[in-house]
Amino acid sequence: MPAAPAPTEPRALDEAVARLREAAPGWAAAPLAARAALARAMLEGVGRTARRAVEAACAAKGLPSDAPQAGEEWLSGPYVTARILRQLERSLTLLARNGNTPVGKLSETVDGRLSVQVFPLTRQDRLLLAGVRAEAHLVEGMTEERLHETRARFHKAPDHQGKVCLVLGAGNINSIPAVDVAGKLFNEGKVCVLKMNPVNAYLGPILEDAFSPAIARGLLAIVYGGAEVGSYLAHHRGVDEVHITGSDRTHDAIVWGPPGPERDARRSSGTPLLAKEITSELGNVSPVLVVPGPWDAGTLRFQAESVAGMVTYNASFNCNAAKMLVLPRGWRRRDAFLAAVEHFMALSPARRAWYPGAADRYRALTEGRAAVRRVGQGEGALPWTLVTGLDADSEDPAFVTEPFCSILSETAVGSEDPVDFLEQAVAFANDRLWGTLAAHIVVHPRTLADPSLEAALQRAIRRLRYGTVAVNTWAGYGYGLGTAPWGAFPGSTLEDVQSGRGFVHNTVMLEGVEKVVVWHPARTFPKPPYFPSHATTDALGRSLVRLETRGRWRDLPAVVLAGIRG
Repeated sequence: MPAAPAPTEPRALDEAVARLREAAPGWAAAPLAARAALARAMLEGVGRTARRAVEAACAAKGLPSDAPQAGEEWLSGPYVTARILRQLERSLTLLARNGNTPVGKLSETVDGRLSVQVFPLTRQDRLLLAGVRAEAHLVEGMTEERLHETRARFHKAPDHQGKVCLVLGAGNINSIPAVDVAGKLFNEGKVCVLKMNPVNAYLGPILEDAFSPAIARGLLAIVYGGAEVGSYLAHHRGVDEVHITGSDRTHDAIVWGPPGPERDARRSSGTPLLAKEITSELGNVSPVLVVPGPWDAGTLRFQAESVAGMVTYNASFNCNAAKMLVLPRGWRRRDAFLAAVEHFMALSPARRAWYPGAADRYRALTEGRAAVRRVGQGEGALPWTLVTGLDADSEDPAFVTEPFCSILSETAVGSEDPVDFLEQAVAFANDRLWGTLAAHIVVHPRTLADPSLEAALQRAIRRLRYGTVAVNTWAGYGYGLGTAPWGAFPGSTLEDVQSGRGFVHNTVMLEGVEKVVVWHPARTFPKPPYFPSHATTDALGRSLVRLETRGRWRDLPAVVLAGIRG
C-alpha cells in the first residue's frame, strides 16, 4: 500500500487558503489564452505522471500492474483526466476564436424540450466510439437563442471577481479529484483547495507534480487529512464554497452537523450549519431496466456481459455501478439472462474489498436472504453476488441502500408487454429506488425499430428522474465522455440531497441541463473496455492515455489494435 502524506496542520491550511485568496482575483480576470495555456500545461503533467499514478493505484487496490484489470486505472484515472483537460483547452481556444464553445446538432425531445448533441464532437471521437452518441436535454424554457447566449456564461459575463472553492476529493475513482478541480478552474474561474480523501491520499503527491503549474501560480493547493480537516476548511472564512464527491452522509454532516437533535432542529427550520454554496455528486442505487423484446441469444449475452461489467469494474466501488436489475414480471428470458450475468461476473477475478466499510455493508444486505448467488473468492475479497427475487412491492432495504460493494440485486415489475413494462419500471425507479444520478435501459434494436415502441422508450427516458440515462451501455460512458455534463437530476434540496446538486465535467460549458442520454448499439465490435472478458484493457488504457496527452494521430493505430485484440 502506498504511503499517504500526514494530515496538513491548521497553520499550513490557513497559509494555503491565504495564497489562494491572493491569486483568486487575477485568475477570475485571466484572458482565455492564459486559461487554455494552463489547461495544456496540466495535461502535459498528466502525461508525465500517468504511469506513477496507475502503479500507485494498483498497489493500493491489490491489482497486478501488468494484468488487464490494471486498464481500469489507466482508463478511469489519467485517461479521463487527460481527456477532460484536452477538451477544456479546445473549448477555451474556440471560445476565444469564435465567441462560443462547440456543440453538435440541435433537436427536440418527445415532450418539446431542446436537446443538444454533446458527443461525438470531433472526428477522433467518431472513430474511437463508433455508434455512440450523447445528447443533453435542457430545462423547460431553454431556447436555441438562450443556449448560445448562456453557454460558457462565466467567460462571457463573469459573476464573481475571485472565489476560493474547497474540493473534497472522492476516494474511489482517481480522476474525480483532478477533474473536479479542472471544472472549477476552467468552467467557473475559481481557485481551489483540494483535500484528498484518506482512501486515495497516496495520489496527492503525484497530482502535486502533474498540476505544479497551477500550484506555482497560487491557483491550487492540495492538502491532506480526514473529516476534521474537511470540516475546518468548509467553515473557513477564506473559503467561499464547497464541492464534494462522496456520500450523502458526509454531505449532511458538513451541511447540517453531526446526527442528533441539533441537526434535526436545523433541518426542520431550514438553517444549515454551512452557510455557503455547496455542490455535490453523491451516490445511487443505479437501476438497469431490461425491456422485453425479440432477444436473440447473442445480443442478450452481450448485454448480460455489459451488466456484469457495470458491477465488477473497480470492484464495484462506483457511484454509477449497476445495483438493481429491474426485469419484466414473468419474463421467459429471466433465468437465461441472470445465468449469463453470473457467468460473466465470474470471468473477473475476485477483488480485494479495499474501500472502507464494504464488508459490513455486504453483510447487512445479504445476511438472512435465501436467494443469494455468489461467484469468485479470494483472500480479503468479497464475492460477486446476485441477490434475486426481491419483492418490488416490499420495503426492502436494498431499494434505498447503496451497497458500494460487490452486490447486484434483482426485482420484477410490469409484464412482458414493453409499453406496460416501461411504464411500471420507470415509476418503480423514480419512486422506490434511492438516488437520482444514473439509470440504464437495455432494449433490443428491433424494439427500437417499431415506431410505437420507440415512442414509449422516448417517453420513458424523459420521465426518468436521473441525471444520466444510458441506453444499451454503462452510464460510466457518460462520466468519461467529458463533453457530457455529469451529475444528479436537478431539483434536489439540501434537506433531501439524493445524488447531489449541480453538474461537473461539461467541457462545452452548457447551462440549463436537465439530463444526458447516452446511446450505444445493442451489440458492437470491438467490445467495450469495461467488459469482464476484455483481455487487453491495460494495453488499451495505456494507448488511449498516449493518444490523449500527445494529441498525435500516429498514436491512434495502437488504440485500434488494442481494442480489436480485446
